[in-house]
Amino acid sequence: MSSTELHSIVVPMYNESQVAEEFVRRATLALTSLPGYEIIVVDDGSTDETYAIVSALADNDPHIKLVRFARNFGHQTATTAGIDLASGDTVTVIDADLQDPPEVIAQMVELWRSGADIVFAVRSSRAGESAFKTATAALYYRLLRRTANVDIPLDTGDFRLMSRRATEGLKSMRERSRYMRGLVGWMGMERASITYDRDERFAGQTKYPLRKMLHLASDGIMSFSTMPLRIATVLGLASAGLGFVVALNAVVTKLTGGYVVPGWTSTIVAVLFVGGVQLITLGVVGAYIGRIYDEVRSRPLYLVEAVKGFDQDTAEHFSRSPLPSPKDPS
Repeated sequence: MSSTELHSIVVPMYNESQVAEEFVRRATLALTSLPGYEIIVVDDGSTDETYAIVSALADNDPHIKLVRFARNFGHQTATTAGIDLASGDTVTVIDADLQDPPEVIAQMVELWRSGADIVFAVRSSRAGESAFKTATAALYYRLLRRTANVDIPLDTGDFRLMSRRATEGLKSMRERSRYMRGLVGWMGMERASITYDRDERFAGQTKYPLRKMLHLASDGIMSFSTMPLRIATVLGLASAGLGFVVALNAVVTKLTGGYVVPGWTSTIVAVLFVGGVQLITLGVVGAYIGRIYDEVRSRPLYLVEAVKGFDQDTAEHFSRSPLPSPKDPS
């Protein structure tokens, strides 16, 4: 173990005033065993007292560094900003709600010292989460592993440690629809894992309700898989096949002297089925085109309003510009 080691902890926060102080307290106690550490809190445009609370804590603790976004850019982008500004030999991403215990980080560091580039934290239990959420999460990750060209360990979230080498690889990927779990899984590299029991949220409400979870899930599938397009193709073939069968049945019935009902039922069924398939296909293709549109606009991933606790060069840079430093990916 080197006395010059520095370990960066990246903590995205959005309206976490009820947990911010307790998180910093527990994280500080858990990290004192490490040779050196920094806690980088990214305030993702909070509208409560999160920024004020963390800012006051940073005034009294040089280990705490604070980034404030110009607006809410989202959890995955806030995580990206913290990783961009982290300077440690390792970078660990953890949420502030204390469902993932910071006390586990020291064990993850030991696995890094043993040669792992990425250390995944695997949940052995998930306290306080409904059976529906647990079951759908398990199903989703297994589906993603089967359909996407990416290896994401089962039952893992954003809580992970990365070496400096892995961090630099992740920083090079700047797509707008960010699914960090998939990006980290895509890199491969030497891996290790540690299991832990996930606790209930310490206070406040989840920032990932069902709507946001569905959006994140769609990001994961559409960023790493063309399965939706293949499903649309299959539906199109099924529609064409059904139309052929209906037409063949009508011809055979007519030729054998049967009575062909001059009604509208078969026509309506065919029209509705084919129309539905077309709309589904257009929606899927449109979603992919929308992602292409986001990429070609090349807007920055985030804009920074203020920073605190960083070195003078970083502070001066953000006082002049809301964009990441040119030395960082933009």
